[in-house]
Amino acid sequence: MRILFFLYLLVLPSLLFSQGGAPKKSLDMNSQYSSITDTVKKKKALIAKIEQYQIVTIEHDTTIVDTSLTLKSAYKQNYLRRDNFGLLPFSNIGQTYNTLQYSLTDFSPYPDIGFRGKHFNFMDASEIHYYHVATPLTELFFNTSVGKGQNVDSFITLNTSKNLNFFIGYRGLRSEGKYINQLTSIGNFRIGASYNTTDKRYILYLHYTYQDVLNEENGGITTPEDFESGDPNFSNRQRLEVYLTDAESFLKGKRLFFDHAFRINPKQANNNLYVTHQFNYENKFFEYKQPTVLSTVGNTVVQRFGESYVTSNLKDQTRFEKLYNKVGVAYENSLLGKFNFFIDDYRSNYKYYRIILDNDGNVAVNDNLYREINNVGAQYEYQKNKWNGRFLLTRSITKETISDLDAKLRYNLNEKIQFDFRYQNISKLPNNNFELYQSSYTQYNWGHDFKNEKINSFSGKIYTPWLNGEVQYSVLNDHLYFENVSTDAQKEVNTQIINPAQYGNAINYISIKANREFKFGKFGLDNTFLYQKVDQSAAILNVPDFVTRNTLYYSTYFFKKALYIQTGIIFNYFTKYYANDYNPVIGEFFVQNTKEIGGYPTFDFFLNGRIRQTRIYLKAEHFNSSFSGNNYYAAPNNPYRDFTIRFGLVWNFFQ
Repeated sequence: MRILFFLYLLVLPSLLFSQGGAPKKSLDMNSQYSSITDTVKKKKALIAKIEQYQIVTIEHDTTIVDTSLTLKSAYKQNYLRRDNFGLLPFSNIGQTYNTLQYSLTDFSPYPDIGFRGKHFNFMDASEIHYYHVATPLTELFFNTSVGKGQNVDSFITLNTSKNLNFFIGYRGLRSEGKYINQLTSIGNFRIGASYNTTDKRYILYLHYTYQDVLNEENGGITTPEDFESGDPNFSNRQRLEVYLTDAESFLKGKRLFFDHAFRINPKQANNNLYVTHQFNYENKFFEYKQPTVLSTVGNTVVQRFGESYVTSNLKDQTRFEKLYNKVGVAYENSLLGKFNFFIDDYRSNYKYYRIILDNDGNVAVNDNLYREINNVGAQYEYQKNKWNGRFLLTRSITKETISDLDAKLRYNLNEKIQFDFRYQNISKLPNNNFELYQSSYTQYNWGHDFKNEKINSFSGKIYTPWLNGEVQYSVLNDHLYFENVSTDAQKEVNTQIINPAQYGNAINYISIKANREFKFGKFGLDNTFLYQKVDQSAAILNVPDFVTRNTLYYSTYFFKKALYIQTGIIFNYFTKYYANDYNPVIGEFFVQNTKEIGGYPTFDFFLNGRIRQTRIYLKAEHFNSSFSGNNYYAAPNNPYRDFTIRFGLVWNFFQ
């Protein structure tokens, strides 16, 4: 990773100055900006409009680069670079998140490696964007961290011609944290390109990523009563005892992806025929290591995760590879839409380097889980007038059965009012760590053959100038989860044994979310409310009933509108509930019913400013922590973030 970052730093300056002349001094991003090509004859400057700076998804949806300063952009000034409403971060940046809003969960019929608590910042193939820009575009992101460290993201994209675009970016984080053994060190490197022939007969999107997530794991605090007491001796969080003092987890992955299409007929016509192909090769590696196996609670030695095969230098390693190919034929009619028929091939190998035997010498836990799945499917796309729809149906033709029905429909009543509908019916294979896991902890070894999870989900969204709303109703069958299987005797001595389980009954989940912003002159009030309800015969899927975020702010210009600022207070709150707890050995959250968290308000003060293409952010997070009581948790035994002052900026260059 350091070598890639070094090469990136070498390449970046040459890219920055490789195209075009000096930018015009009168650069107004609210309307238009200039790209100047100096010539001997000093021809009239070429004008590039903001619409010429496009961001394209793998599904070919296009948006425009946005450099405005709004509350929506301020909500994205965080480690994930997206609005994290519905997610509850742990105390240090780069740690995992507890999920408050279950409807944020995405489903794929294909199995992945698992360790879902480590994947919040892991960029999937669908999260990589492609670009088409009139002039080179650079974005620099910076944010301070908790304790020593920083959070940065640097990115550049350029078109060498109208047909060919390149991009390269690196996101890095290092944050010390306030508690013992809590350091995070994370890197996301991506590089890619998009190309099309002048007549759009051939189109190509490709990228390569290398990502790594290193977390020191402390397992939470051992004595929550010390944290909650308000004793000033524990204001220094390093004085709070934790279960693990030298454990760490490490996830890394590489991916090569490309998606391309070739039109068989030479010229674009009312009827077109395409051959399509998508390729995705990815490997991942997860390691949990713990040099000191025994923990200490006060003066008592504790086997936190039970007995182990080793007495020191515990090291668990999991490897995963997948290869995916999809080949199809698409027919496009200017009146009827686009019909795509395809067949795909998915192969994965999830493996360890040992076999675990039982007392009789028989294989108790195997060393690998190999899957080979073939699907046939069809997709229909329609876009005409005010309607836009995409309908996908796939089903496996091999012994491991999966299926996916995904229907999306959008209706634009006018430029300001939009309706989105989605129905999804999935039969998905379990993630691999549910069915196979090996560890040096004796009770963290298992081999299972679970049923497919079945998810039926309907959602609707509405966007208007007066109200944005969304509703989702989901029915989950054969839901997979992790649970605490420790005996009462083990719980008495603080031993935590986590195993996978499958819920045989149905779970009904509904969520209603609404957002409304009121403006009174230069003042504004932005409100987001979430209501959730779960119907189940056992407490398996636990979420808070209400989650709210309310922002009161003031906006104005200074210095002849050269400086624009927004300042205000953000209020966050969610009702008490039995939140899932986190286990570092398996990198997963598990269901618990012994401790409720929530019911505490958090207030953040912010002051944001914008000068031309530069946005500056100053935030005092959770400033009420010193006087509202120490009852704030992100998960049982894992406190939420204390009062922290953060500074950040986003700087865009249009060369």
